[in-house]
Amino acid sequence: MALVSIVVMLAIIEYFIFGFMVGAARGKYGVSAPAVTGDPIFERYYRVQQNTLEQLAGLLPAITVYGFYGNPQVAAGLGLVFIISRAVYAYTYINDPAKRAWGFVPGWLATILMIVLGLWSAYGAL
Repeated sequence: MALVSIVVMLAIIEYFIFGFMVGAARGKYGVSAPAVTGDPIFERYYRVQQNTLEQLAGLLPAITVYGFYGNPQVAAGLGLVFIISRAVYAYTYINDPAKRAWGFVPGWLATILMIVLGLWSAYGAL
């Protein structure tokens, strides 16, 4: 579970980095808090952070359950897929939102796979 814990912390760090990027974009594009709309480029940064938060709500329990009841090495590997996918998502969404699927789909699939495997593994532990 140590690898799973490290990957979870890396995912949280990535989310914080996205938050810092939003803060920098606020200054660069002149969008003062508490506003979350204004410059379209700022809105892309904001959506990256918010979408990542939405995805973390599924990742965190999925990686924890699968790592505990299933295979922690595979769970950690799938978690790394999520982290890398989120970085690609951020880059593509900020530059061209139409290409965001390249970053979204692999991480989403990794989470879905961990949900299914975690459910199966937990059921098997009954």
